[in-house]
Amino acid sequence: MAIEVGAKLEGKVTGITHFGAFVDLSGGVTGLVHISEIADNYVKDVKDHLKIDDVVKVKVINVDKDGKIGLSIKQAIDRPEGYVPPQRGGDRGPGFSGPRPGAGPRPGGGPRPGAGPRPGGGDRGGRPFKAAPGKPSFEDKVSRFLKDSEERISSLKKNTESKRGGRGAKRV
Repeated sequence: MAIEVGAKLEGKVTGITHFGAFVDLSGGVTGLVHISEIADNYVKDVKDHLKIDDVVKVKVINVDKDGKIGLSIKQAIDRPEGYVPPQRGGDRGPGFSGPRPGAGPRPGGGPRPGAGPRPGGGDRGGRPFKAAPGKPSFEDKVSRFLKDSEERISSLKKNTESKRGGRGAKRV
């Protein structure tokens, strides 16, 4: 039986992976239903929607030169005219990357409060950042880290050079 793109067939689920499910169509011909083609909504785990030996209706969406067959369960479902599938991320679920609510232009125009450069050159509203008493500031921590790192590197270099016989010493 020749498998053609666009054909709707019935098949049996023979294997489930984290990326989809393998469906036996007929005569030993197997295709893959990718996880994104299982349902209209977000599918986190294929096992939540399918089980091995389930009989499913699929639509052939592509056939590669090397014989791989791409299938879709969600495209095989007959829907009424004018049906609009739910938009991905409409519930702001996993994978949503759209704008935050209220991120659009302001009704009155102009910048949002707190947006843009701050007076005084800092990023703290014009007042310099002061660490709590007894706690070192970020700059103090960074300078201490750099000093410690330089000390460690120099001691490593000295140790390595002494094992080689010192600077400029030739190996025999």
